[in-house]
Amino acid sequence: MIFKTTLGLCAFSGAMALASMASAGPIDNACQKAGRASNPGTCGCIQQVADMTLSHRDQRRAASFFHDPDRAQEVRMSDRQSDSDFWDRYKNFAATAEGFCK
Repeated sequence: MIFKTTLGLCAFSGAMALASMASAGPIDNACQKAGRASNPGTCGCIQQVADMTLSHRDQRRAASFFHDPDRAQEVRMSDRQSDSDFWDRYKNFAATAEGFCK
């Protein structure tokens, strides 16, 4: 029983360490600099979802929306197919982050 508890604690600690390392990315950085998140944990969670759903290039583009929210509207309304494709990926990311990071 003690072994199982110790093993479980080690696994949990390892997962938490990996989660905190993974959160240092463009979305996390922009989120924290924007100051709109409720806490750094929320920004880290959003970054983890970005890592699962967006390429690094898409993450950098999405991070720019924290600094310039009007840019998101421009991309959303754009007639360019590449912007439309990105917007579909971004909407998927946003919906997933909303579900995971409540």
